[in-house]
Amino acid sequence: MPSKYRPQILGWFGDLDKGPYSVPLHDDRLSYANNTYCAFIRQDHNDQIFYACLYFVAIILGSILVVGSCTFIMDYDHPDSGSMLCFIGVGGFITCCAALYLSIPEFYQNAFSRFGSPIIFNRKTGKVYVNESYFFNFKVLRHPAVFLQPKKRRIKEYDWDDLHGVIIHNMSRNALSSTVLMVCQPGTHQVIDHIMLDPMRAGAGSTFVWGWINSFMVHYKSANIDDGEYKSDQEAEFKAHRIEGEGWPEWMVEAFNATSQEELAEIKQRHHITE
Repeated sequence: MPSKYRPQILGWFGDLDKGPYSVPLHDDRLSYANNTYCAFIRQDHNDQIFYACLYFVAIILGSILVVGSCTFIMDYDHPDSGSMLCFIGVGGFITCCAALYLSIPEFYQNAFSRFGSPIIFNRKTGKVYVNESYFFNFKVLRHPAVFLQPKKRRIKEYDWDDLHGVIIHNMSRNALSSTVLMVCQPGTHQVIDHIMLDPMRAGAGSTFVWGWINSFMVHYKSANIDDGEYKSDQEAEFKAHRIEGEGWPEWMVEAFNATSQEELAEIKQRHHITE
């Protein structure tokens, strides 16, 4: 049965249900939690270094192959094999340009998205906060100008009710999967955006973070808020390490701790935030 969310995401494996889960979590992606909000990182620092290096090598090799392809094309007038060399050169040039077009944003993503790009869930207001590079999304077609703006970010507030989880394959030999949040039009299954929640998991581990967040959002007892990188009384340390210097708006950082819709509205009014 296909996904109920449209358009369906590439690599879709299954939809995830919301609700409380009795799933304990001992995971380094949980950065911080208190009685009001929790924060999960999407990128481990070691993974960032590895993939930044990997894509950098891919970019260098792709650039070399582009130059080589151009050489083949320029040998079009060779008396014996000119046509074949030109055909190979054009095919190689197009393939390498496509590979570079996909690799450059991934390199920027891992090289410039610092501090794990945390995603914040406030259970008392039902809001979710994202501050991340545009390269986190699932768009294949990108305007070339974005390559010159690696620090360009999307900073948004979402309603938890409009976010729905799906599992996708990473198309790797290790059978890894990822949890993606489908952002839908309110009250519909029409997808308008995607948010990476939990990348690169093996087997059943792909649902642990999703289950913990669902439990937290309804304050289920299995969501232990002290299982994270920082304990609940270490909020200052968490913000100093993961939030400061990343361009989070002041009102949004205050909104992490909002305990009601009324308090959230007061914060927005004080900072002149309009919907």
